[in-house]
Amino acid sequence: MTDLMPPPSYLTFDRTARRLRLDPHEPAFFRDPYEAYAWLHDASNAFFWEEFGFWCFGGFDDVNRLLRDRRFGRQNPAGIPDSRGIGQDRTHLKAFDGIEANSMLELEPPVHTRLRTLVNRAFVSRQVERLRPRVEALANELIDRFDPASPVDLLPAFAAPLPITIIAEMLGVPVEMGPQLLDWSHQMVAMYMHGRTRETEDTANRASREFSDFLRGYVTERRKKPGDDLLSPLISAQEDGQKLSEDELVSSAILLLNAGHEATVHQTGNAVRSILAQGGDPRRFFTSPEATAATVEECLRFDAPLHMFTRYAYQEIELAPGIVVQPGQTIGLLLGMANHDPKAFANPSAFSPGREDQKNVSFGAGIHFCIGAPLARLELQVSLKTLFGRHPRLHLAEQPRFRDTYHFHGLEALFVQF
Repeated sequence: MTDLMPPPSYLTFDRTARRLRLDPHEPAFFRDPYEAYAWLHDASNAFFWEEFGFWCFGGFDDVNRLLRDRRFGRQNPAGIPDSRGIGQDRTHLKAFDGIEANSMLELEPPVHTRLRTLVNRAFVSRQVERLRPRVEALANELIDRFDPASPVDLLPAFAAPLPITIIAEMLGVPVEMGPQLLDWSHQMVAMYMHGRTRETEDTANRASREFSDFLRGYVTERRKKPGDDLLSPLISAQEDGQKLSEDELVSSAILLLNAGHEATVHQTGNAVRSILAQGGDPRRFFTSPEATAATVEECLRFDAPLHMFTRYAYQEIELAPGIVVQPGQTIGLLLGMANHDPKAFANPSAFSPGREDQKNVSFGAGIHFCIGAPLARLELQVSLKTLFGRHPRLHLAEQPRFRDTYHFHGLEALFVQF
């Protein structure tokens, strides 16, 4: 590694020890992490990120391999669902921890296998494909509400209501609860951000308790009167004689509601921004189902919504010369950085839906591969094609603003005009 360009001014890197100092709240970084990623790809794809306190990996092959490595997992071997607290006392997080303790995202086999098998049947591609007409109708309904004479913030007007409405309808919970579900979700997801406070934790715990109470009441209703929704079969679903307990059912429903919209909202905003940045008629990216699918895959690679996914080591592992992790230690897998690895992609900074090396790790890999990936892909394909088909002259009304949430890379606002 000779002739390495100077790093961006907001980071420092010890090349010998491979230690990175980079505040994830630095505006120049969370607005555009790809400048830092490009420099780090040249310096080292593996480094100890001081602010997080663990080793991180940003090479595509490394991330793809480590996501599948069963020597690592999501379940903390110490038994705490989420160990990134601001103190050892977690009594104020009882409701939040109760949900996490039964969430398949935070569990490993055999419990994870049982939960995922029971839930997965609603999210296979052939089941999701049946939703295409409903997603298209909803996209058009939302677009019909735009005021063509005024700037529209696409995030609350389009990107957020579409996926939360679809997942609420799938689960059979009242669609009018959408704004409340979004609030609860945002407050819980804040637990995963760097530098959270006691106030963040108290708010997340309160949201967890209210969310759980609401769903328990709704489950009680559905037990008495099953409906044509996902929640009803989950209540009665059995696999080898095993049912979901009520705690598992509530945790699964919350996970599906949260995951069913959080990343899709960010990806929709990021995708619109990416496509508009190419200039010209955006409809050229959606001329056929194949072109539409390729465009969505490139959006997922080019500006992913989730940039860090953490895992715990289950044994002492030497990952590379000088990089040894102990049981219980965390590693960070940098999905957004992996998607821009020049060893895996030709000209990774270019938006190119027709690229031959099209792939990404935006949905993860291995047993925790995103269960909602088929639904997210369908929603993005339909919503983006419909939006740009209806408004091919859509353009930015102001420069988009990214949120100070490094883990979840997304916009605060996306004002557009027609």
